[in-house]
Amino acid sequence: METPPVLSGRELQAAEQIFGTRLGLAERYVGHLATSGIERGLLGPREVPRLWSRHVLNCAVIESCIPQAATVADVGSGAGLPGLCLAIARPDLSLTLIEPLERRCIWLQEVVDDLGLDNVTVWRGRAEAAVGLTDFSVVTARAVSALDKLARLTLPLLQGNGELVAIKGRSAQDEIENAQKVLKKLRAVETEILSCGDELLEEPTTVVRVTVRR
Repeated sequence: METPPVLSGRELQAAEQIFGTRLGLAERYVGHLATSGIERGLLGPREVPRLWSRHVLNCAVIESCIPQAATVADVGSGAGLPGLCLAIARPDLSLTLIEPLERRCIWLQEVVDDLGLDNVTVWRGRAEAAVGLTDFSVVTARAVSALDKLARLTLPLLQGNGELVAIKGRSAQDEIENAQKVLKKLRAVETEILSCGDELLEEPTTVVRVTVRR
């Protein structure tokens, strides 16, 4: 069984600023990732030393892009990245973790129950089937697919009004250019690249935010 990495230095400062009094919950979540998350194949064992830097903090900093009291759909939630990170950092948010694989949903529900997160619903199914499930104002995604395909999966969940906040890498600008036709068809009014966590993380998180309006 893997031992969860210990926070220190800059990571500890970042975690304290992002999670505040709920840092203990974040640490318990990382404990789940490092143990049952690895055992059940949600993450590879090589990821354990960088669970905080590459995964949890990398995801949690996008909370700065999400409005107060938003209703959020996290598509392809997997190990709860970024959905559970946001639920811990922002108890004002209402999150639905959308995940098609049963074994991942079981794990997510176990973690939600253990952490006592009353602002999270785990929903098993594909994103296409979740349209109309609730009046989502924000959709999040990480490592799901290129932006053109991701837009087709996620923007319909907003039902014409809201924002997609997608964690991306260095290819963000290329993905935006390749997705122009799809974004226009889906009534995107603005697409921008944001950098989150510049003052907190050694490697800030790159986000593509797509806004749709009726």
